[in-house]
Amino acid sequence: MTSNTGAPVVVGVDGSEVALHAVRAAAREAAYRHRPLRVVHAFIWPLMGVPLGPAPGAPADAGLRNQAEQCVAEAVAEAGKAAPEVAVTGAVVDGAPAAVLLAETRDAALVVLGSRGLGGFAGLLIGSVAVQVSSRAECPVLVVRGEPRADGPVVVGVDGSELSQEAVGFAFEEAARRGAELIAVHAWLYPTPAGPGDILPLVYDLDAFREEEERTLAESVAGWSERYPEVPVRQRLVRGSPARALVEESRAAQLVVVGARGRGALSGLLLGSVSHAVLHHAHSPLAIVRRPRTVEGS
Repeated sequence: MTSNTGAPVVVGVDGSEVALHAVRAAAREAAYRHRPLRVVHAFIWPLMGVPLGPAPGAPADAGLRNQAEQCVAEAVAEAGKAAPEVAVTGAVVDGAPAAVLLAETRDAALVVLGSRGLGGFAGLLIGSVAVQVSSRAECPVLVVRGEPRADGPVVVGVDGSELSQEAVGFAFEEAARRGAELIAVHAWLYPTPAGPGDILPLVYDLDAFREEEERTLAESVAGWSERYPEVPVRQRLVRGSPARALVEESRAAQLVVVGARGRGALSGLLLGSVSHAVLHHAHSPLAIVRRPRTVEGS
């Protein structure tokens, strides 16, 4: 995630209605952040070796390249309607969608995606591009799901890991921008290994373990509450599946925030099991946060 104050919010478009929904959400996010918006269409056809211009005898504005330009122009116009105060630019970039959007994450403040587009099957819960970009992005990724709402809380998943702290900080910042309540959710079942080779006790004190989980939750939000005293916070400790708890909270949320992966034996995965499950089943927009990177000169 770049700390460059001029970094744009980037939204990927493909001409679908789902993508235009993402454009409207991205325009609002850019307005919240006082940042420009960059609309990007990944133009894969040059890689296929097919003709890009109009066919013989066709109108001058026909052809794949012109269609891509029209797709971007329509999205730019839609963004202008949603947030007239935001400076909006558009670009057609040659390449496959996931590769193009991942390159955009290097210098973006946020990348916004629809949950699926024209390249996917309508019955799929989430598009492959959204999964690939969320798994490897160098900035936070917002996947637009459900209907936009401004009256719900911002919900964040907490597990005590370093990346979870990044997600909590992002969630506090979002709640402050939106004037929303923050609900910090920490779900647990039983002690879990912190990493490969970690040996768990055969017998443990359930009450003592619950107290430890309560401390994990409280400590995860304490410093951020001091930094954002205007944000009301509710801590919610749940015994159960973390993914299920977050999906349930998403029903009334205006935004859910998770780290790309958390603690545990599988923490090395590019996209953790909890964030992957919430990405597929959330009822609200979902922000997936990865570790910030340092940009030279920023």
